[in-house]
Amino acid sequence: MFNYKLIYIVLPFFIFSCIDVKIVPNYEKFSSDIGELNYRILYPKNFDESKNYPLTLFLHGIGERGDDNELQLKYIDKVFLNTKNYNDFPSIVIFPQAPSSDNWSSRILTDNEIRQVFPKHAKPTNSLKLVIKLMDSMLREDFIDNKRVYLSGLSNGAMGSFELLKNRPNMFASAVLICGGGDPKWAKDFAQTTPVWVAHGSDDDIVLPDLSINMVKAIIKYGGSPKFTLYENVNHGSWYNVFEDPEYLEWLFSHTKN
Repeated sequence: MFNYKLIYIVLPFFIFSCIDVKIVPNYEKFSSDIGELNYRILYPKNFDESKNYPLTLFLHGIGERGDDNELQLKYIDKVFLNTKNYNDFPSIVIFPQAPSSDNWSSRILTDNEIRQVFPKHAKPTNSLKLVIKLMDSMLREDFIDNKRVYLSGLSNGAMGSFELLKNRPNMFASAVLICGGGDPKWAKDFAQTTPVWVAHGSDDDIVLPDLSINMVKAIIKYGGSPKFTLYENVNHGSWYNVFEDPEYLEWLFSHTKN
């Protein structure tokens, strides 16, 4: 005789198992002598402190600043919070949030054609200083693999990432920087130590593609070999193109420091 009761018992469990469980990074706050920084942290599945894991830092754009410790996840849910990527690329991922009164980059807004200038000798913003302190503290943890530390950011976060590479040229195994920019002379500090993928939209009228192009030229000039993608007919949302590219995480995690 067919056991209908068994179907009623098993079917709900089968349906539940087919539904993706929402991945929610933990809420955290980092405190230091120069202030506090809200951030979210994502741990790999079955995290075990006795093992070693890669560490990934992602810096958001100017529009995701605030104090809710949530808005910085706006664009990355389909990447880092995607179940397949979460399982295929296990890493501890940090998503800090800059307050509305600050940002990741020392850039100065101007009225010239480029509209954004990056002072060569400028000190990092307070928010970027806090990120550096947070990363330094994380790298002291035994469960972090210091040879597999990765960096990515979009727009203002990519600008801050270029500045972070200048200040910590030996920290990262690779970096993917989307529609950002920086002082080309910074490249001298990291061109030969960190593989970089620079991406930008050809029609970007918010952060002009010239800023990325100039950084790519400088990296080459100082002995690096960057990956460069210029998306045709794309404005300031080129991070959508990058996040939909399966090579994004594959390329990022394919590098290990010597």
